[in-house]
Amino acid sequence: MNTTALKIEIADQQQLKVNFDPLIKIASAILDDHGVSKGELSIALVDDPTIRELNNQYLQHDWETDVISFVLDEGEGWLAGQLIVSTDTAMRIAKEVGSTVEAELALYVAHGTLHLVGFDDLDENSAIEMKAAEKEYLQLFSIECINREA
Repeated sequence: MNTTALKIEIADQQQLKVNFDPLIKIASAILDDHGVSKGELSIALVDDPTIRELNNQYLQHDWETDVISFVLDEGEGWLAGQLIVSTDTAMRIAKEVGSTVEAELALYVAHGTLHLVGFDDLDENSAIEMKAAEKEYLQLFSIECINREA
């Protein structure tokens, strides 16, 4: 692992053309704001069959999902992690809520990265806190956050 800098890489394993820059910027901002200055983050863009298989294999959930996050290793100021993001789900949800695929992908990367730095959404209060943080980071990069609760 590279312990002298923060390295973010995207593994594109699907067909949709995606601008990686906003995804990297959002993940980098979250990590930086939470004291992570060293380590590696891999963001894999996959299709629904792939994320369903991984969700079932690692979390015993037999369905597609938007993002799965894994902390591989961590310590003081450094982190090794991985996000698995479904572009198929992003396309489907964007159409349903009147958003863009790009905004959905940015939301999924923000959500997954926030999990990596310790946020959770297991109860109502922590879910509210996480949604506020997601919105903050999306707005930081002028990405419209669609409120799915409305």
